[in-house]
Amino acid sequence: MNQTLDPSVHLPAVSPDLVLVLWGHGEWQIQSISDRLALWLRIDAAHARGRSPAALFPAAVPEITALAAEVLQQGQDLTAVKLQLLPDSQEFLADIQFAGLTEDYLGQLVRVSLRGRSIASRQGNDFHNMTGCSPVMHEVFRKIRLYAASDAAVIITGETGAGKELVAHALHDESPRREKPFAALNCTAISEQLLESELFGHERGAFTGATREHHGYFERVDGGTLFLDEIGDMPMHTQTKLLRVLEDGRVQRVGGEKSRQVDVRFIGATNIPLEQAVAEKHFRADLYHRMAVLRIHLPSLRERPEDIPLLAEIFLQEFNSKYGKGSKRLTNEAIRLLQSYLWPGNVRELKNAIERVVVESEAEAIGARAFSEWIRERQQFAGAVSSLPVRQNLPAVIPYSSIKQPPLSPVDAVQSTMGQRVELSAEVIRQAYQDEAGNLSAVARRLGIHRATLYRHLQRLNLTRQDLT
Repeated sequence: MNQTLDPSVHLPAVSPDLVLVLWGHGEWQIQSISDRLALWLRIDAAHARGRSPAALFPAAVPEITALAAEVLQQGQDLTAVKLQLLPDSQEFLADIQFAGLTEDYLGQLVRVSLRGRSIASRQGNDFHNMTGCSPVMHEVFRKIRLYAASDAAVIITGETGAGKELVAHALHDESPRREKPFAALNCTAISEQLLESELFGHERGAFTGATREHHGYFERVDGGTLFLDEIGDMPMHTQTKLLRVLEDGRVQRVGGEKSRQVDVRFIGATNIPLEQAVAEKHFRADLYHRMAVLRIHLPSLRERPEDIPLLAEIFLQEFNSKYGKGSKRLTNEAIRLLQSYLWPGNVRELKNAIERVVVESEAEAIGARAFSEWIRERQQFAGAVSSLPVRQNLPAVIPYSSIKQPPLSPVDAVQSTMGQRVELSAEVIRQAYQDEAGNLSAVARRLGIHRATLYRHLQRLNLTRQDLT
C-alpha cells in the first residue's frame, strides 16, 4: 500500500486506533490497528498485528509502550496526552485506557485512541527510497534538499553498502536536472583504458578494437547528472583528464583532437578518506579541492541503531510479499539481536539477513534463533569469536567511531551483554533519565539496553516518570 494522504483527514475517537497487549513475559505486541491509522502508515492493518510497537513507531514521543505501562502501573487512564508518532508529523491527542485481559488471561490489553489533530503527511521516514527516523539521517535528507538546487560538485562519503548511490539519485531527482539523464559508473569495475573510453568517449581507430566512434558518459548525460562511485580508486592519468572537464566543462575523446562543451552535474562517492589518499599521493590535491565543494556523509547503520527496526520491518514486508510468506513478523528478541550487531555490510547486509530468515523460517514469528546459523557464519568470516562485530562487553555509550574515550560516569559504566541479565538500580536509571531530559529511547541507549528491558526495570523498581524527575 502506497497511498497519498489527505492532510485534512481527521482521526475520530469513536474506536481505538491501536490496541496493545502486554504479555506475561513482559513483551508488548500490537493486537490490532485501525484501518485509518494503517493507511497513514502505508501498511496493511493485518500485517501490523503481533508486531512490536517499537518497530512501527521507533521515534514516537513519548513512547507508546511507556504510556501503556504507566496506565497499568498507576491503575489510571491517561487522557489528552500529546503524542507524536513520527519525527516530522503533528502531534495527536491520545487517550490511553486499560481494556482488561486477553481471552486466555495471559496478557493485559491497553487501548490507544487518537483524536483532535489532523494527519500530517508521512514525511521524514521515507525520502527517495531511503529510510530513516534518526537525527543523522534527517541531516542527510536536509543536505540533499539544500544541495540539489546547486550545480556544484558533491562528494558522498560512507562505508560500502550504506547507500551512496541512493543519495546521488536523490540529489538528481530533487534538482532542476531531474528530467535529464542520470548515469552511474563504478571506477573500480573496469580497466583504466576502458574507464577513460567510457567517461570521455573515443574516436574510431583510437586503439585496437576501436572500430567506431564512441560517445562517453559526459556526452551522453549532457544536461544531467553523472555519478562516479569509488572515485578515490581512479587512476592518476584519468584524474588529470577529469580535472580538465570539471574546470572548463569541455571533453576530449580518446584519440581525438577536438573538445566538446558539456553541461554535467558531477557527483562522486568514496568509502576511503580522500584526504588520506591525497597525503599518500594516490589522489590529486587539485582534483580533491575542485570536487569537494559540497560533502554529504552517509552514516553507517551502526551509527543509527534506532533505524534498524524500521528498516527490518520494511524488508520483512518486501520479502513476505515476494515469497508469499503471509504475515511473518520479527519478535522483540530478534529486533534486539539485530540492534546489537554492528553491520559492517550496512543496510545491504541487513536486507540480505532478513531475506534469508524469511526464506528459511516456517513459523510466523521469527525469533533470534532464526539468525543463529547466520551469526555462526559471521563468526567464521571474522576468523574468531572475539572479532565478531557485536556490541559485547562494551561500555554502552562509547561512540563506535572513537578509539580513545574519557573516564566513564556511573551510568556510562553500565554494560549490556547479549543474553546476560543486567540489574539496574533506581539511582542509575534516574541519572540517565535526567541526563537525557526524559527521553526514554535515549535513556535505554545510554544504559545499553533495549527499551522493553528498561520498562521491565521500571516495573521491577515500581518507578514512574514522576519518580525519575
